[in-house]
Order: sequence, then C-alpha cells, then structure tokens
Amino acid sequence: MPRRFGAYGGAYVPETLVPALQELESAWRSARRDPRFRKELAQWSRDLGGRPTPLYFAERLTRRAGGAQIWLKREDLVHGGAHKFNNALGQGLLARRMGKRRLIAETGAGQHGVATAMLGAALGLPTEVYMGRRDMERQAPNVERMRLLGATVHPVTSGSETLKDAINEALRDWITNVRTTHYVLGSAVGPHPFPTIVCDFQSVIGREIRRQSRSRWGQLPDLVVACVGGGSNAIGTFHPLLKTSVELLGVEAGGAGGGAGASSLVRGAPGILHGAYTYVLQDPDGQVVETESVSAGLDYAGVGPEHAMLRDTGRVRYESVRDRDALAAFHWLAADEGILPALEPAHAIYAAVRAARRRSKTDRVLVTLSGRGDKDLEVVLRHDDRGPR
Repeated sequence: MPRRFGAYGGAYVPETLVPALQELESAWRSARRDPRFRKELAQWSRDLGGRPTPLYFAERLTRRAGGAQIWLKREDLVHGGAHKFNNALGQGLLARRMGKRRLIAETGAGQHGVATAMLGAALGLPTEVYMGRRDMERQAPNVERMRLLGATVHPVTSGSETLKDAINEALRDWITNVRTTHYVLGSAVGPHPFPTIVCDFQSVIGREIRRQSRSRWGQLPDLVVACVGGGSNAIGTFHPLLKTSVELLGVEAGGAGGGAGASSLVRGAPGILHGAYTYVLQDPDGQVVETESVSAGLDYAGVGPEHAMLRDTGRVRYESVRDRDALAAFHWLAADEGILPALEPAHAIYAAVRAARRRSKTDRVLVTLSGRGDKDLEVVLRHDDRGPR
C-alpha cells in the first residue's frame, strides 16, 4: 500500500510504473538493512562528497540582525556545491544495485542535474537530464557543467518551461525505458516511495546538525530554517529534529509580489501533482497555475507530501519571502561573511535574519545553506538595483 503522510502522498501513476516503484521500494528497503550498502554510502559521502559539512557562526550577519546568533549548516561545501549530492549518491548506488544501465533526472536550478551527472560519471552510468528551456537560460553555468561531466541535457519547451515541465518529461522517459533506466528524482516529491527515499538520503543533514550542535553547544538550536521548493533540503534538515522541541521554519518563494509566487504551502490547496496528493498552486478548476520566482530551484507548483502533513499539524511553520528580499539576503551574506549563497537558501537567510531580530541574543538560529551561488551570478547582477557592473 503506498505510504501516506496523513492524507497526503500515495502513488497516482500509470500502471506501467507500478512494478518499477515496487522494485525501487524493495531495493531501498533491502539496502537500508545491508551493512555493506551503508558502509559504501558513508565512504562515498566522505571521500567524494566531503561530508560531514561544518556549522559556521555568521558573526557579522548576526550583528546585522541585532538579535539571536545566526549559524549556517554549510551544505554549499558538499561536492558539486549543493545538498543535491546526498540524494543523487544514494539513488545512484541503488540504481547500480538494481542493475540499471542508465540514469535520468530532472533539474530546475541545475544543481540536481549536476549532482546526478557527477555520480553517473563516477559510477560509469550514462546520464540524461531534462531541464526547462527557461531554466537553462538563467542557469547556463550549470548546463555547461552537466555537459562537461558527460551528461546529455534535454531542453523542455512545453508549459512554463520550468521544473514542473522537466519532471513531466522525465516521467515520460521513465515510462518508456523503465526496464533499463532509473529515474533519480531530485526532490521529496512524486509518487511513493520517492518522498521517503529522498528524505532518507537527505536526513544526513539533520543528523549532523543534531550531533554537531550538541557537541558544540551542549544543546540543539532554538530555531532551524530551510528553504522549500519541492522540499528535499528542508525535509532532510527537519526530519531528524521532528521529535525534539526545536522550532522549525520552512521558507517558500514569494515571487515578485502581488501573486502566489511559488508558495504552494502558503497559498496553495490540496491536489494531485506528479503522482502524489499534496499542496498545489492551482486555479478554481484544479488546473496547475504557472509559478514565478527569481530562484529556479524554488519555482515549482507543488511540494513534498510530508511537508503538507507537517503544515497541517503545525509542527513546521511555513512562510514566503519575496524576490527582492532574497536578493537582499544574497548581498548580506556576500558582504558580511564572504559567502555567495544560492538564491534558494537566500530566501531562508532573509527569513532567519527577520526571525533573529525578534529573538534573544542567547538564542541560536541555524540555517541550512543548501547551495552556493556561483550559478546565480548572472541572475543577481541582472536584478541588482545598484546598476550593471
């Protein structure tokens, strides 16, 4: 029976995909119990990925906020520059365990595509990546990285030409080539068991936060913040902390203002998207609406079903941050700490500063810095109101 998170989740897919999903779940459950797989995963994570990633005290950003201490979980230091490596590695090893000869993936900001291309090269598996044409234009450096790593990048020209449409095309490919191909779905979305598998591989983030914070401070942070598009870095951050007293805050893309942006949890309603029942941005007739965000990685009309449940139960609070505020936070972190954040976690940085200003100076606010900003420089400079450089 497809796993659900309360009312959410499930597997609303064509019959041709059911055996593949069952095979994937069986392989994953077997691998989780296999000490050799866990050892191999840990070794690759350490030797290729560079884990564990450190906690970093953002001292000057803390002074800017004037309240609680702000700390960063430095997922931007993982090989490839983003948390996406964690899941791509796990699924790549699963694909090899299942005897699959080809990897496919979707990507929005390009970081998941890069991570999958890296692992495809390392494991000797041909890799093809679907990416919306609009996203290819605004994330051109990552397109070139994927190609240099040996992957084929397919531009998607249907719909809004963004992440939603890239997932559609990847699913079509998988349906056609399911016997030979593994679809490395990049976020905690889609049909069961993908949301659970992605959460499992990304939970290394939250486990390290728990261990490192207790070692460093003798206690957990007071507030933990992560950006939410599909929700992989956020669920990986939050899941190991759900049974603690830590406050959890997910931050969606509010867009330019005046519309819903890409805030499915804040402004959406329950519906079915990409094989799962979750919160979706849709019109009164149930049709998925176009999203807009300065951040390609958050520009998605749905969200992982576990986030939908956490929203309804109130265990995690979700809010949105507008484009201009995320861009401001990008410049804050660059000027104050010498770190260029990706535009995705820049949304979380802004929310963390806003929250820190309202809290005691003895509190600790920890932000998952899910990726680095090299890929976003052209976008940032284009929107920079200080003029061209």
